[in-house]
Amino acid sequence: MSLKAGIVGLPNVGKSTLFNCLSSAKAQAANFPFCTIDAQMGQISVPDERLTKLAELVHPGRIVPAVCDIVDIAGLVKGASKGEGLGNQFLANIRECDAIIHVLRCFDNANIVHVDGSVDPVRDKEIIDMELQLKDLETVESRMQKVEKQARVGGDKQAKIELGVLEAYKAALLQGKSARTVSFETEDEQTAAKNLFLLTTKPVLYVCNVDDQSAKDGNEYTRAVAEAIKDEDAQMLIISAQTEADIAELETYEEKQMFLEDMGLSESGCNRLIKAIYSLLNLQTFITAGEMEVKAWTFRRGWKAPQCAGVIHTDFEKGFIRAEVIKYDDYIKYGSEAAVREAGKMGVEGKDYEVQDGDIMHFRFNV
Repeated sequence: MSLKAGIVGLPNVGKSTLFNCLSSAKAQAANFPFCTIDAQMGQISVPDERLTKLAELVHPGRIVPAVCDIVDIAGLVKGASKGEGLGNQFLANIRECDAIIHVLRCFDNANIVHVDGSVDPVRDKEIIDMELQLKDLETVESRMQKVEKQARVGGDKQAKIELGVLEAYKAALLQGKSARTVSFETEDEQTAAKNLFLLTTKPVLYVCNVDDQSAKDGNEYTRAVAEAIKDEDAQMLIISAQTEADIAELETYEEKQMFLEDMGLSESGCNRLIKAIYSLLNLQTFITAGEMEVKAWTFRRGWKAPQCAGVIHTDFEKGFIRAEVIKYDDYIKYGSEAAVREAGKMGVEGKDYEVQDGDIMHFRFNV
């Protein structure tokens, strides 16, 4: 399952610093590497301590974590919706992403010039929001011109449904609200909404880039952001990109942990960010464990066993018979698959089983 999150923000807010910190995340645990694909795109591994603990019991040839693509998108300026600056490229890159990581500058530093002359993360957020909303409004109005006649004159049922969705989106966008604030009840409406591929329907994680002293508890800027997004369906994370850069300079895992403890942090911001991206995309992990490898497989929350089997291979889904499931805590408690079987803790599940995060799966199939 290939998924992509894009890092966006105004120039000089710490976007690229954060991206570069993520590129150094491999040093925090040898089992979670980062692979650069090109100058602006990388593939980050999702930190998962469960894989390491299972490997201590199974002794596999390798550990394979779940991954997610991440893109450092060019800084935006006012007028991007009309193609100003790198606007067209910026908007095209966002359209290709499944989620948005919106970096906001929440620190003072006279040596780093702000594009608008002063630090105001709420204003910065609204600039990007407005540009995305204007582009979506353009998309909605263009589509309405095509659908309206079919719905009102032709009596096309699907066109009427789509027109209703478009009108709801237009009303929200004209009020300066993002499309994600609009919800629909029926499956037909939800499908019509999804097929519009609007920029502001994408899930958003606001990352407040703070100074070292604010890395643990935030500051007045982060509190202002929290207040500004309280009515949005969005998440917020506080990170000091400079602190993450300092951590990346350290050579050993032990040194990194000591640094974090001195900062009053239990986990690096990079690890928290990667996990937050995974959660933002509504993703979970099931695991396969054997002598060859312990591997994490990505699936969407709510998927049934056959769909998850298909993540490994389409034949597994087509010929699905059953799934043998071990809960992670049971595997750790009993120490091996054989011991779990003997204790009667292995579940045998059919097509309606909803896979849970951390399930250790073995699929039976026939094609």
